Amino acid sequence: MATSKLRLLRETGASPKQITLAKDISDWHTRFTDYLRSECHLADNTVQAYGRDLRRLQQWAAGRPLAKLQLANLSQFIESLQSEKLAATSISRIIVATRMFYKYLQLEGIVRDNPSELLQTQSVWQRLPKAISTKSVDQFLSAPCGIDLFWQRDRCILELLYATGCRVSEVSNLLMANLHLREGYCQVEGKGSKQRMVPIGARAKEAIEEYLNELRGQLMVGRSIEQTPWLILSRTGRRLRREAIWELVKRYAVRAEIDPSVSPHTLRHSFATHMLSGGADLRQIQELLGHASIQTTQIYTQVDSSRLKRVHQQFHPRA
Repeated sequence: MATSKLRLLRETGASPKQITLAKDISDWHTRFTDYLRSECHLADNTVQAYGRDLRRLQQWAAGRPLAKLQLANLSQFIESLQSEKLAATSISRIIVATRMFYKYLQLEGIVRDNPSELLQTQSVWQRLPKAISTKSVDQFLSAPCGIDLFWQRDRCILELLYATGCRVSEVSNLLMANLHLREGYCQVEGKGSKQRMVPIGARAKEAIEEYLNELRGQLMVGRSIEQTPWLILSRTGRRLRREAIWELVKRYAVRAEIDPSVSPHTLRHSFATHMLSGGADLRQIQELLGHASIQTTQIYTQVDSSRLKRVHQQFHPRA
């Protein structure tokens, strides 16, 4: 429907509405995010990120009507992001958000042409994703212990992140109803509300069962099963936020004396890299990670190739 509406506007040559975005920025921001959520069916985290990206564009425009910005202006905006040393992935996302915003303005009849269509995208993978060795993974997963107040839960989280390759938000939102320990898998909801089944290994299963048997009931703090549908609970019986998971990952990385820059996403990268090194097919890894495109998954072939090059240089007599 959106495409036909856009085509109709172009064919009829309808003039843009006489609306100045600068008059009510917050209203347009709300309308755009509502469009992303209701018509594009994007995940809440993506909608929030695109909303922040629009505000960044608005701040850069400094009061100029966004409907009157041209390609040259938007190119200057992207150059300003590069001068701020933003990551290529962040800039690429901002470009996508900008394109979607101007497409939305086209659909609303506010602009006739989309000046963002010719924006050049960034090279997303300017640096390879960082993975840690299997030895470091073992040290890391063993870091939670009896001195920690909720060590069973924390060990369960770390094991889940590495065993499944799930995103931190997927682990945070994992429901008890979608956990199937007897069958050895869980059902997670990824980007765009897409669901997939992910196997759970023996060690992760053991950690989950220990958490369920020894701690989770205490964390429910008198709440009913309906009030606590998530697997991972905070000490107040609510869903443990992804920010809290980031914090505990950082804490245990320091304790395990591994790279302090380790994050939940590092475990996801390590999962994929170790699977590939072990002989897993790239398409299988794509399915497990929930990547929409195989191109996103292909980056791990470069990670594995770089590891092989280092091994060759270290051990081959004529390297």
